[in-house]
Amino acid sequence: AESPVFQKMKDEGTTSKAPLTEAFGQWKNAKWVLIALLGAVAGQAVVWYTGQFYAMFFLEKILLVDGATTNILIALALAIGTPFFIFFGWLSDKIGRKWIIMAGCALAVLTYFPAFHALSNAANPAMTKASESAPVTVTVNDNDCSLQFDPIGKNKFDSKSCDIAKSYLAKNAVSYTVVDAPAGTIASVKIGDKVITAPDPSKVTGDEKGAAIKAFGGEVITTLEAAGYPVKDNPAAAKDPKAAKKILYADPAQINKPLVVAILTYLVILVTMVYGPIAALLVELFPSRIRYTSMSLPYHIGNGWFGGFLPTTAFAMVAATGDIYYGLWYPIFVAGLTLVVGILFLPETFRRNIDD
Repeated sequence: AESPVFQKMKDEGTTSKAPLTEAFGQWKNAKWVLIALLGAVAGQAVVWYTGQFYAMFFLEKILLVDGATTNILIALALAIGTPFFIFFGWLSDKIGRKWIIMAGCALAVLTYFPAFHALSNAANPAMTKASESAPVTVTVNDNDCSLQFDPIGKNKFDSKSCDIAKSYLAKNAVSYTVVDAPAGTIASVKIGDKVITAPDPSKVTGDEKGAAIKAFGGEVITTLEAAGYPVKDNPAAAKDPKAAKKILYADPAQINKPLVVAILTYLVILVTMVYGPIAALLVELFPSRIRYTSMSLPYHIGNGWFGGFLPTTAFAMVAATGDIYYGLWYPIFVAGLTLVVGILFLPETFRRNIDD
């Protein structure tokens, strides 16, 4: 059924005859669409995706916690945090929508780095300790490297030595720093005192290239293990001859699960702060004759693009720099943008009459 206000407009014949033109073609309405997108929904989206989806990606793919444990820890945090959606929705009816959303964005900007550092220490302390005592460096010319932005997961990144080295380390969650080298330099990885040169795809092709890449990965993982990084036998290697024999991992016995759940719960609570009031704010922001059309664009662009591309964009940033926390700059920048635009231009709406 339609909402009472819209049903009344339909009965009276006062609905918009051209909602797209009225919503987006007239600046007096289009400006509120932009303010809603940049001053509310974009920040809400990246805080939501960081707190739930990127936190899960970070835990499993970067900190190397096994999938079952990751899902259980995330589920516990969601179970604890979910009632706060209702709480912040209720609170926004009392004190307003805007400042709760702005507070969630501000906390994200201020605390994402310490929160994810704490998550690393709690979930994989051995990896954190090893990366400090035996740092990894990659010597490359950055202009020779591809941007490893791969939203559909089809690119192999094996046409350049730089890509092979960075892709291997990034996919195995090894943090590294980049040492710049002259153009044309074959990429190399240094772990402690040992230097391992990546394969040169201009000299090896086909099966020979695949074998060289596998040998390179085997030498890197063996050196990492000798340097104190947590390594175990890969159970997939028994069935798949192409699989690596050893892999990095997070030792389940060393995971501080209560602390991990506490950190994840905090991230979920930030999600509830920005998401609990957002639907009411969007409804109240636009006039009823073009409400649905007007709020659809900022909501879906904000969540679908700003939020949806977050994991892929963050991983590309990690692969480019070698810093496992560098991808957090994406949600921090977007949440910061929303904070500025929202404070300056977003009105408080909770006392507005939505029947207009």
